[in-house]
Amino acid sequence: MGCPDVQLQVILLGFIAPMHIPEELKTHFEFHSPYCKGRLCTLSYSCPAALPRRALGLQPGHLPSVKVWAVCLVAGKRPELLLHNLLQCHWHYTWPVPRFLTGVSDLFRSGYESASKHFNPADVEVNVAGRSFLVTGANSGIGKATAKEIARRGGTVHLVCRNKERAEVAKGEIVTETGNQNIFLHIVDISNPKEIWKFAEKFKNEHKLNVLVNNAGCMVNNRELTEDGLEKNFATNTLGTYILTTALLPLLEKEADARVITVSSGGMLVQKLNISDLQSGNGTFDGTMVYAQNKRQQVVLTEQWAKAHRNIHFSVMHPGWADTPAVRSSMPDFYQKMKNTLRTEAQGADTVVWLAVSSEATKLPSGLFFQDRQPVPTHLPLASTHSPPEDEEKLMEVLEEFSQKFKSTSPGT
Repeated sequence: MGCPDVQLQVILLGFIAPMHIPEELKTHFEFHSPYCKGRLCTLSYSCPAALPRRALGLQPGHLPSVKVWAVCLVAGKRPELLLHNLLQCHWHYTWPVPRFLTGVSDLFRSGYESASKHFNPADVEVNVAGRSFLVTGANSGIGKATAKEIARRGGTVHLVCRNKERAEVAKGEIVTETGNQNIFLHIVDISNPKEIWKFAEKFKNEHKLNVLVNNAGCMVNNRELTEDGLEKNFATNTLGTYILTTALLPLLEKEADARVITVSSGGMLVQKLNISDLQSGNGTFDGTMVYAQNKRQQVVLTEQWAKAHRNIHFSVMHPGWADTPAVRSSMPDFYQKMKNTLRTEAQGADTVVWLAVSSEATKLPSGLFFQDRQPVPTHLPLASTHSPPEDEEKLMEVLEEFSQKFKSTSPGT
């Protein structure tokens, strides 16, 4: 008996494109991925003579149109072979496929709209007056949207931004729209470890802190070094996040219901932790993959912090693909193709806000990875992205060495 008429959808680094497989079971299809920097990726394959019918839930003689999900992990490494193998023999899922892998709509605006139908509005209808929140990268995008929603709920919000002029504009907008005057601005470059240490020591002496939101990040597509000789993506996304968080842990430990939320990306799903080349000095530099590796590192950091600091609730999240200045500047080709389907900044920030203010969030274990207010897996099925515990411990050790090095050279610490 022949194969059923199948809709194949390929997940490549967080983006999915469908293509119909005709009855002759041979096809050629194309798709775009933000992690290919908008380049057109072409895959060819032949469908095997016998799909795993039991895994698809098909009964003998029953040939409906069904959906098959294949996970293509790395572009440029014979993905057509991986696809063929997946279709041929690697269906180990319990049908249906988990929601996190069920389609492009999950990551884009339509996915948020679908997921939000199941949200409980009361979760975020709270008054957080008297609680102090620090949001990095708060002058635009998801950071500003997060700060604005927290301000609407009465929270004291500290905006940590790199560009003073844009930050002042953002602060004015937040104060005007929310009526909340308790908005404070701090100018800090998160890629500069000495600046972070100086800021953190001063902040600890002057303020309290209930919730830290690590949102600042960058995707630099060419290898650039900071004034300290650090690769810029690593300095901002990984080391900066590590230093700020660890420097403020003593302040957080003093407060009840303390939380740390880190904005990561689903791109990390295609990366296995690589501690041998943290600053991406070997081989061809690919800013998109470096970013994805940094985001994997943030997930590991969150998991490790959750184990070590039981009095603080740690979480890390994927905002989906949102229409932000960062997406527009870092992935212009992808943005042009997909701009009409992207989430709004507020939709991208929704889970951050939920994790920051909702009592429901802290009923879940510390250290989880979230999308649309739900914990989701940190590894794709079939993916060899799990790292040994010793590598994760080594990452923490190396970052701590960097941290202490810059602390000792930072004025005022």
